[in-house]
Amino acid sequence: MATEIGESFVGSSAEAAHINTVLGAKEGPVGAAWATALATPRAGHAAFVTVVRPGVAVRPLTLFVNKAALTGEEHSRLTGGAAQAGVASGVLDAVADGIVDAGRVDELVLIAAVWVDPAAVDEELVYANNRAATRAALEAGRRGTPGVDEALAVRDDPRNPFFRSG
Repeated sequence: MATEIGESFVGSSAEAAHINTVLGAKEGPVGAAWATALATPRAGHAAFVTVVRPGVAVRPLTLFVNKAALTGEEHSRLTGGAAQAGVASGVLDAVADGIVDAGRVDELVLIAAVWVDPAAVDEELVYANNRAATRAALEAGRRGTPGVDEALAVRDDPRNPFFRSG
C-alpha cells in the first residue's frame, strides 16, 4: 500500500479541528515513524494510542499526536477526551464507509496530528469537528485530493483561519 497523506479543517472558532493523517503499512516507514513517535514524548506533546473506549483501540491502530502543546487541565481534558473520541469515531467512520479497507486494518497504522485550540470550551463541538475532520482527511488521503490543479488555482490568494480569514 502506498502511504496516504490527508488534511482537513472543519468548523470555526476555537472548537475548529485541523487534522493531518498519515496512513501506511505497519511494516514500512509509517510503522517506524509511528513507533518512534510513541516512544519519544516531549514536553507538552505525549503521543498515545487512540481508543474508542478504554481497552478498545481503534483499528487501524491510530497514534494521536497533539499539535498544540497542552496548556492546562481543561485543554488537556479536551485534547485527550473530546478530540481523541472524535478522532476515534472518525477513523471508524472511514473504515465503515470503505475509505480504509476493513480487511487490511491490522496491516496498517495511522498517525493523526490533531490541533485543539487552547481556547476551546465546547467539548461536543470539539468532538463533532474532530470526527468529521478525521474522516475527511482520510478520504482526502485515499483520493489524493486536492489535486495539483486545484492548489495551483489558488496559489495567489492563500487563506486560512489566521490569515485573510475575514
